[in-house]
Amino acid sequence: MTIDAKQTVRARTTGFALLAVVALAACGKSDDASQQSATAGAGNGGDDRELVIGITQYPSTMNPNVDSMVAKTYVRAMLMRGLTRFNHDWELECSLCVELPTLENGLARMIETPDGRPGIAATYEIQPDATWGDGTPVTTKDIQLAYDVGRDTTTGAINTDMYRRIYQLEVHDDKRFTIYTDRVTYNFNVLGDFYPLPDHLEREIFEADPYEYRHRTTFNADVTNPGLWFGPYIVAEAQQGSYIKMTRNPHWWGKEPYFDTITTRAIQNTSAMEANLLSGTIDMIAGEIGLQVDQALAFESRHGDKYNIIYNPGLQYEHIDVNLDNPILSDKRVRKALMFGMDREQMNERIFGGKQPVAHTRVSPLDKVASDNITKYSFDEDKAIALLEEAGWTEIRDGIRHNADGEPLRIEIMTTAGNKTRELVQQVLQGKWKQIGVDLRIRNEAPRVFFGQTTRERKFTGLALFAWVAAPETVPRSILHSSEIPTTENNYAGQNYTGINIPELDAAIESVEFGLSLDERLPHWATIQQIYSEELPVLSLFWRPNPYIYPLWLRGARPTGHLNASTNWIEYWTRE
Repeated sequence: MTIDAKQTVRARTTGFALLAVVALAACGKSDDASQQSATAGAGNGGDDRELVIGITQYPSTMNPNVDSMVAKTYVRAMLMRGLTRFNHDWELECSLCVELPTLENGLARMIETPDGRPGIAATYEIQPDATWGDGTPVTTKDIQLAYDVGRDTTTGAINTDMYRRIYQLEVHDDKRFTIYTDRVTYNFNVLGDFYPLPDHLEREIFEADPYEYRHRTTFNADVTNPGLWFGPYIVAEAQQGSYIKMTRNPHWWGKEPYFDTITTRAIQNTSAMEANLLSGTIDMIAGEIGLQVDQALAFESRHGDKYNIIYNPGLQYEHIDVNLDNPILSDKRVRKALMFGMDREQMNERIFGGKQPVAHTRVSPLDKVASDNITKYSFDEDKAIALLEEAGWTEIRDGIRHNADGEPLRIEIMTTAGNKTRELVQQVLQGKWKQIGVDLRIRNEAPRVFFGQTTRERKFTGLALFAWVAAPETVPRSILHSSEIPTTENNYAGQNYTGINIPELDAAIESVEFGLSLDERLPHWATIQQIYSEELPVLSLFWRPNPYIYPLWLRGARPTGHLNASTNWIEYWTRE
């Protein structure tokens, strides 16, 4: 084995700093621009200090506070770091900070909030040598700007809950600050979504118009500005929708990276991705945002001896979000019928070679908070039909069910165009559900539109097929709490795309965060999973292992199995 990869994973306690804001994963339609070679891969006669990585999406924005996409998470980790991260052993550690605050080491302490409730104050110190790529030191001014953007409800920042609960930011000096949270939670020190923003570049833009900040940010207007980045690399060149070329950051304070240049190429058609790999135009395919299992298995059968291919299990959750405002889908009996009407075990065996196990809730069996007290759905056409009959879809015309008003049982499903695997799953579902009288219409979009507008603004009319990737024990506030439903009023902040609004579920989500011990949290986790599996705001599909396709000469690249991409340790990647 030429790559040190973790084949088994174990869960560790964390929160949803939505290390939270669970990120989105999918692939999409071919883009002619992406077929133009930004650079030759090292494996095809290129510089051996150059690495070219194939990914299936181009980030909709590189601003760390705007939008959640796996493509951005993957690239961003080479350019900047959050305050904390989870490592390969699923343990929380400092990334940009010096020492993780805990109650034991005294950097965190219990406090009383202004309204008399218990809270926590946690003090962090920024790495002393952390410097933006233009030579400007990373300071608490940059932390303050990130906090101001996140706290402003008009900006549409991701993980608004993290910023809401931090009711005060106290700056001590250029490198030290204390955050005051309005509650006592087990995951108080998880700040994986807290990225400093360059005050010297972004403050004026933000203050001029907070509502339009997400569109006018320098991260969109001038992505090659070195002052935007403080990671091992800075952006040297970028072509929207095609590639991002990164070179070493001369002001990087950490371990010196091996590669002089790293390029990520967005090749949204997976067949073209394979062709580029075989031709040597790219050196590798990222597991976090590359081929799906069936495609990797087929590739391995033909070319496995030429590459190091790793299937890494983890927290990638393939599912279908349901728009609960749809009058057809608002009926739980219809949602249950759809679950009974799909044969996921058969899909796993025939499409994924048995490597993509069926998911029953959004909590992975690998996570220590997984519960067995859930509702499960096996393929059963008779139950599906009985539920549809009970829901009033009794009349059948040309094989499609209609209700008493003559309306057809017609539902639209969307995903990212060009992803052959998801399109195949759509077609299988279309055939299976037609057998129970459902007319499933397929309409797909390019990923930038699907994630940047359609899901974010809840514009999908029926079903949306994509994947979440999370950190261990991620509290699903952003995707399930009623306060996180995106609206025009909150500038589409939050990721509760289904629109689920159940007080008992909200209460369980809130309660799980307050349990400082695992034993205190487990009953609330069980409630969350039971409501989720019974009410079905989401149709669970599979737990997807990520296939990593590495060149035989690459060393140091290690999949994590969770939200923090392997590129968080890009400075440890080398060539043999």
